[in-house]
Amino acid sequence: MEYIFEDYTKTKKVYHIVSLNDLDRVIKNGICYDDKITYNTKYKGFHDYIDKFKGKNIPSWVMRSKCIFASLNYKKDHNFHSHSAILSVNIDEERCWIANENLANVIYEPFALRNTVTFENCKSFLDKNGERILKKYWDTSISFKENLKVRKDLKKGYDAEVLICHPISKEDIQILYICSDHKIMSLEQFNMYFS
Repeated sequence: MEYIFEDYTKTKKVYHIVSLNDLDRVIKNGICYDDKITYNTKYKGFHDYIDKFKGKNIPSWVMRSKCIFASLNYKKDHNFHSHSAILSVNIDEERCWIANENLANVIYEPFALRNTVTFENCKSFLDKNGERILKKYWDTSISFKENLKVRKDLKKGYDAEVLICHPISKEDIQILYICSDHKIMSLEQFNMYFS
């Protein structure tokens, strides 16, 4: 498998995607879990729903509803959202957790559409499968430091998301790329192109 960045063991960086609409605030203030424009409207209820199924073996400080999400790396063919920035960030390994984003992603659309007319099947899907899928999400999760030993993030079918359970200061953030509809440009390329 080919990845965009060198492995975390070499870089000591994880990667966070931010909307260009949020970039000014991030540069000035750093990142908190609830400081994005879409947090309350798009994600809070979803995170709360997933947290309901967290097992007692997961530390109390790991709360998806209070996490910043990042990736350890991206596959070479990853499709990034337009109008976003790819950031590298430094983290406190002791305050991070790894989970399989594939399992959370199965739930997002049914959760978002569960009360929408003509999508009644989504509520039924959640009622039948939500608890099982999300218990598996938590049961297959692991501390960040333990993952560095067993490397679940490199196993096929395990799309590791990093749950960062602490704020990220502006000093720990570096802008790597700006993504448009047409191309991805490094910060240097972007600044040269638009100068």
